[in-house]
Amino acid sequence: MFFLLFGYGTKQQALGAGDVRTCPRCHNTTQWTRMREFKQFTLFFVPVARWKRRVFEMCGICGAAVAV
Repeated sequence: MFFLLFGYGTKQQALGAGDVRTCPRCHNTTQWTRMREFKQFTLFFVPVARWKRRVFEMCGICGAAVAV
């Protein structure tokens, strides 16, 4: 019996602290978190391909995102 295990999805990684800025959505001034996001295809839990990579900063209070 052979099971083909594959997956597809979006993954986010925190890269560390970003800039201190005022959020356009919640109007709070905080330090934002720099994030990396990409779509990936996995085969047997091993990433095979990644695409649509982007880096952005996210508000820690409301989750609004701004491209960097």
